[in-house]
Amino acid sequence: MRAEFCENNDQVGSHRCGYTQSAADSVADKAVIPKRWRLKPCAQRLRWRAIIQLFEGQNLGTDNVSVIEGEMATISCRVKNNDDSVIQLLNPNRQTIYFRDVRPLKDSRFQLVNFSDNELRVSLSNVSLSDEGRYVCQLYTDPPQEAYADITVLVPPGSPIMDSQEDVVSEGNETELTCTAMGSKPAASIRWMKGEQELTGKMTVDETYDGMFTVTSRLRLTVSKEDDGAPVSCIIDHPAVKDLRAQRYLEVLYQPEVKIVQAFPEGLTREGENLELTCIAKGKPQPHQISWLRVDDDVPSHTVITGSDLFIENLNKSYNGTYRCVASNAVGEAYDDYILFVYDSRAGDGAPQKIDHAVIGGVVAVVMFAILCALIVLGRYFARHKGTYFTHEAKGADDAADADTAIINAEGGHNNTEEKKEYYI
Repeated sequence: MRAEFCENNDQVGSHRCGYTQSAADSVADKAVIPKRWRLKPCAQRLRWRAIIQLFEGQNLGTDNVSVIEGEMATISCRVKNNDDSVIQLLNPNRQTIYFRDVRPLKDSRFQLVNFSDNELRVSLSNVSLSDEGRYVCQLYTDPPQEAYADITVLVPPGSPIMDSQEDVVSEGNETELTCTAMGSKPAASIRWMKGEQELTGKMTVDETYDGMFTVTSRLRLTVSKEDDGAPVSCIIDHPAVKDLRAQRYLEVLYQPEVKIVQAFPEGLTREGENLELTCIAKGKPQPHQISWLRVDDDVPSHTVITGSDLFIENLNKSYNGTYRCVASNAVGEAYDDYILFVYDSRAGDGAPQKIDHAVIGGVVAVVMFAILCALIVLGRYFARHKGTYFTHEAKGADDAADADTAIINAEGGHNNTEEKKEYYI
């Protein structure tokens, strides 16, 4: 797009205009020119070009600020390439807080932190909700430049209030916990934790007349006996506060857990021996009643029951059966069974019987090894005896003159032939 350029000749009182491709002139062509600035066409364009070049050289900036109620906020008005233009700071009501390094506003909470050609920095102490709004950094150029800093005041919630539908709950039932965070800005959020497990509640937010928020979260959960004594916490998340929480411990009632322990004897129950059983029962509340019975029959007449202990002396096989311990509390009752089997008085324990089998196996192995060794020795003996027979047969043959003489001179001669024996293996 072409833009007109003008040249002013004061000597002849004339203007000479032409065209160029300047971006500044393009903006000047489209600008809405105030009435008081309406000059001759070329003069108007020259002035707008100067304004645009001025803005391109100077840059006014600032930042938004978030501050916790009661703390200090700092507003910084910064200028790039300032040409000695005046900087001032205005409050949301457009009242001048600082003009250069002078404070016209009679509010001592505003203090000058730094003033230079390139920055005006002001602090505001003890910030309250009434200080919230848009502050204006203004640079006295022609026309003036403005930049805006929004101050947001954060109000932390009060200590959370945690409550429960009931202080004590029985296992298997559902209970509800509530947690409330009041008087915050902005609205807080609430999380739930049971031990290391994160839970999800239902949250509602209410805004009060003064722009503050009240947040309530409700948590419903079904409890078991494992939850007894478990810590449940509600944690408040808010930009103005950290680690704000409330906590309480669950109290859960549950029916007894019952276990029968054989106190005596340690091994098999044999005829003629005594039997002692102990019933261990735990619950919340503690079981208030523990009783013994024999399933499908009566307990022996001479049985002694003392609280959680059952004692039977001089066992016999007619006592065989199932003995039951029953414990109860306010929540319910539970039981455990013990099966009694009376062995013969000569019956051995399970462990020694296994040892006897091992000994018998060892003895058998030794006997077999001895028999094998005996066979080997006998075999070697018979082999040597057969060799000796042939040696006796040949005795006297070396000194004989002929064969007949050799036979006659042989040890034993014909008289001993009937005594010769041969052995074979």
